Amino acid sequence: MTVVIDRDEAVRLLTAGDVVAVPTDTVYGLAASLEREDAVAQIFSMKHRPSSVALPVLVDALSTIERLGVTLSPLARKLSEAFWPGALTIVMDAPTELARRVGSRADTVGFRVPDDELLRQVLAQTGPLVVSSANEHSAAPCHSAEEVLAAFGDADMLKAVLDGGDRSGVVSTVIHVHDNGWKILREGAIDVNEVSRVLA
Repeated sequence: MTVVIDRDEAVRLLTAGDVVAVPTDTVYGLAASLEREDAVAQIFSMKHRPSSVALPVLVDALSTIERLGVTLSPLARKLSEAFWPGALTIVMDAPTELARRVGSRADTVGFRVPDDELLRQVLAQTGPLVVSSANEHSAAPCHSAEEVLAAFGDADMLKAVLDGGDRSGVVSTVIHVHDNGWKILREGAIDVNEVSRVLA
């Protein structure tokens, strides 16, 4: 039975390798430590998400990405400075081993610094978390702890929910930054015209 927990317990469970639902600046997400491949695999299973659709990584700061061996391109750095913390996921080149850990078949990983103080406090203690919206693949995301419990409360793989109140945001915009420029992979909270203005 899934239970509702506080921040300290969320940190403990995530560090121990459990899957925990957490509030983000957009919607609720299913979270697992980047270091725990078994927990990451459970997110794929819970969401019925195709293994070929990579999961994004949330971090507390830009420096955390660099410590993972990722070098930000000039375009990625411009975007991060303009929109982080915020609802922009930047897909960028990453070491092969890191990319495979989140299900990416290319040597890329999507990163984001969320604009949510509670979640960044968790991230500062757990390190990078693999986080995907709390819903079955292609279904509507959960906006509250109650919706998460209704959707996943009977799932053995979801250990707990960190209740941060309602999260009624729009999912993040996803941009792939590459050698030849950039491409929108998903339109979301950040307007494409704003992205174009920053990268012009």
